[in-house]
Amino acid sequence: MTVLHALHLTKDYAIRGGGGKRSTHLRAVDDVSLTVRPGETVALVGESGSGKSTVAKMILRIVDPTSGELRLDDEAVPRGQRGVREYRSRVQMVFQDPFASLNPLRTIRHHLTRPLRVHRIVRGAAEEEAELHRLLESVNLLPAADYLEKFPHELSGGQRQRVAIARALAPRPEVLIADEPVSMLDVSIRLEVLELLDQLKVARNLAVLYITHDLATARHFSTRIVVMRNGRVVERGRSSDVIAVPVHPYTQLLVRAAPDPRSEPFVVDPDRFRRHPEVRIGDVDPTADGGDEDVHWARSWTDDPTVAELLERLLPAGEGVRSQS
Repeated sequence: MTVLHALHLTKDYAIRGGGGKRSTHLRAVDDVSLTVRPGETVALVGESGSGKSTVAKMILRIVDPTSGELRLDDEAVPRGQRGVREYRSRVQMVFQDPFASLNPLRTIRHHLTRPLRVHRIVRGAAEEEAELHRLLESVNLLPAADYLEKFPHELSGGQRQRVAIARALAPRPEVLIADEPVSMLDVSIRLEVLELLDQLKVARNLAVLYITHDLATARHFSTRIVVMRNGRVVERGRSSDVIAVPVHPYTQLLVRAAPDPRSEPFVVDPDRFRRHPEVRIGDVDPTADGGDEDVHWARSWTDDPTVAELLERLLPAGEGVRSQS
């Protein structure tokens, strides 16, 4: 039962200066920590550019963090290329765009056979063929023989994403990262794919990190929610707590953007924290260093000018930004 710990991940990118100017750095991710346990889904939520996908790339080891570390079952994951193959047999990713993540010149058989061979999952042609059929059947592509010799362009978007999920499952991972897995699909099949991922999580006891900008789906498919903005975690807690009592103004905006038709329209209120003293507010994430993962915490926004700008557009003139003191 593999537990994934991402501890204090930070990523800086160098920006070259022009006209004799010095190079500067862009901090894409700033001290982000999270834990994902077997059989649960953690939703990493935020708008485009908030740093979610950069966190995913660091966890998958596509890029190395500037600082911070990854741990699997309390064993540190080495940086660089050392142990990459073994690590990626345990941690796999479903990418956002099934149109781009599959090679249009290769058959579905090739896409699924390659990870089986690279990670030495099967022995012999008969065992390989049986595993190919099991993978396609596990993502509800039936009969499997009808899909193996097809090319990606011969499949619908939903079928392509199911193939991408099967490919991620081929090395038999313990951790699955799903980066906006349904955002490129038709609305009519998004729920089917999310329910499939949820069923696979239970059947295989996977630890799932679900990256999304949509709180509506995070509400239904995640155990805990971690909200990011401008590279930092601004709120976290159990899904039911974060959805029911969003405290940080940015989280409130996300909740308002994904209304529940069974409830009254959501109203953004920066003073909401005063009615909910059970929510911790501060500058330091209390869960980052082994604290209670289920604690409902929000980052203080008193001195954050970007939050002040958001609130000025939403609140009546003169109300300004409330202090959390």
